[in-house]
Amino acid sequence: MAGREETIDDKTILRLIRDSDDPFLATSEIADLLDFSSQGTLKRLYSLEEDGYLSCKKAGNTNIWWLTDSGIEYTKSGESNWSE
Repeated sequence: MAGREETIDDKTILRLIRDSDDPFLATSEIADLLDFSSQGTLKRLYSLEEDGYLSCKKAGNTNIWWLTDSGIEYTKSGESNWSE
């Protein structure tokens, strides 16, 4: 069974987390940033965790997420290093 078509790529999700003012984000915060359901967001985050780009820890009733070193490096790929 095919799921809903992905409208935001993985790198964009990881960059949203990287560029946040907080060192980690709850699933609901990421869902709000993406305008996704919490369930849809959780599925994508677990996939990114499996790929080694995110780490997760349960905090109360929610999961909190942060980028791994691999995730940080992946978000930098394709970005220019120009400084003005």
